Amino acid sequence: MPPAVADRRSPSPRAAGFGLGRLPAQGLFVMGALSQYVGSAFAVKLFASVPAAGVAWLRVLSAAVALVAWRRPWRSAWTVRRACLVAAFGGALALMNLCFYLAIARLPLGTAVAIEFAGPIAVAALGSRTRRDLGALALATVGVLALADVHLSGSPGGVALALAAGALWSGYIVLGHRVAADPGIRPQDGLAAAMAFGALALAPALAGPATPALTDPALLGACVLVGLAASVVPYALEQLAMRRLPRARFALLLSLLPATAAVVGAIILGQVPSVLEAAGIALVVVASSLRSHQDEPLSAAEGAPGR
Repeated sequence: MPPAVADRRSPSPRAAGFGLGRLPAQGLFVMGALSQYVGSAFAVKLFASVPAAGVAWLRVLSAAVALVAWRRPWRSAWTVRRACLVAAFGGALALMNLCFYLAIARLPLGTAVAIEFAGPIAVAALGSRTRRDLGALALATVGVLALADVHLSGSPGGVALALAAGALWSGYIVLGHRVAADPGIRPQDGLAAAMAFGALALAPALAGPATPALTDPALLGACVLVGLAASVVPYALEQLAMRRLPRARFALLLSLLPATAAVVGAIILGQVPSVLEAAGIALVVVASSLRSHQDEPLSAAEGAPGR
């Protein structure tokens, strides 16, 4: 979506009421990952009726409405500086979602996710400059080059958009940690406000492409369900998982997301990777498992908001 600053508090009473608090943390993570990429796969199916840009905006908008209704972020102690920080965070988040949806309209889902992972891997490598992180970056680079080699001739735009989504994901990581570290912004309020800002900021450009859904209740309902499945559900489940998993184990699960996306794409969309694509995705998975995990995205961003 879209996995970040771990919150070790106990699960909320509401979550416990649904019985989620009794499920294994790894199970919660898997459920969130499947929800995220199943949502993205069904988004691809909607592209025939609603342009990818319109579906991306409706995803951000529906997630913003749900998160704002839940968090009521106006209760935080807002200042001009905090509002500007969250606005920048929201801009990076919304553009990341837009680039990702434009990419999966041109590339297989697993390939786009693997290429996008180059962003957080690069942030870890440049931030720590340890041999481990530099080695992870080298492996990820080889993996991305293998994936790009398969698709550059057929869809150079798709590769460029996936790389752009990864670059925006890097900005999302940096800005998300600044938001999370601000004591005046309550937990998750920054994400809710950022989603709302991103939806409003992109509305002038993307409300037009979303028109087919806005004039068809069935299509609109499908787009809203995609937004909830790809952003809100993974975010909620990953928040619960983070509270109960050690950071190293959570990071290992996180590294499996490109493979999860590839499996979902193969089952729902029939996007079976070639041998070279599978090798490229595997290299990115290994690279992600090797990297340091001191700078995770703010929340389900690698799942929910992020992807």
